[in-house]
Amino acid sequence: MYPTIGFIGCGNMGGALARAVQGRGELFFANRTPTKAEALARELGGTACDNETIARTCSLIFLGVKPQMMAGMLAPLQSVLAARQDRFVLCSMAAALSTGDIRTMAGGDYPVLRIMPNTPVSVGAGVLQVCSLGADEEEVAAFCRLMDRAGLVDTVDEHLLDAAAAVSGCGPAFLCLALEGMADGGVACGLPRHKALRYAAQTLLGTGLMALESGDHPGILKDRVCSPGGTTIQGVRALENAAVRAAFFEAVTAAYEKTLELRP
Repeated sequence: MYPTIGFIGCGNMGGALARAVQGRGELFFANRTPTKAEALARELGGTACDNETIARTCSLIFLGVKPQMMAGMLAPLQSVLAARQDRFVLCSMAAALSTGDIRTMAGGDYPVLRIMPNTPVSVGAGVLQVCSLGADEEEVAAFCRLMDRAGLVDTVDEHLLDAAAAVSGCGPAFLCLALEGMADGGVACGLPRHKALRYAAQTLLGTGLMALESGDHPGILKDRVCSPGGTTIQGVRALENAAVRAAFFEAVTAAYEKTLELRP
């Protein structure tokens, strides 16, 4: 379905997605700083080129540039895309730009996918939401299969994508604060820092897996650890007194509201 895959923009996220599809198609890389594209091409066995080459030849084109740069990047490619006789799919990861915005900037009614990957896709344990405009069911399904090494890949309606990104896209930063705080607490209690950090990180990972595999509400999982008169319930009391649950609630809604402000 996607024999040639191009990446316009080779930053951290573009590189992470490229690693997820390595070996599943012929890869092409272009970047404003050519050395980044060249380095990624050497690492993954692809071809470093320019934006026009990708726009002219690739069946799937990842648009990995910042939202404010998207229109300027696509403008000179409009004639190249319009001249193509074959079918191709554009895939944007730019926050706040809708699939309709991408179509307008690209200058045609092309099939567009919009994705919201988070940083853990770089280790195959991320979340990547997908919505589409003009892409058929087979193209969307093929894309989901292509990206399955990135972690959880899920299709959503576009009106939910910004909310999804506020949870999983911003979530790694929120959870890193919790991870750092737990590790610091361990150090304060006498653990060597490297051990405290490993224990906290593995606990975060394991709890997430347990929630996914069991399907149980997090409150149920929490209650299973809290013995009457025990240590854990006292820690939970301290967290509730500090309004930690409310703070995470507010962090997600604040991120979502900021995304709405960024819409063109």
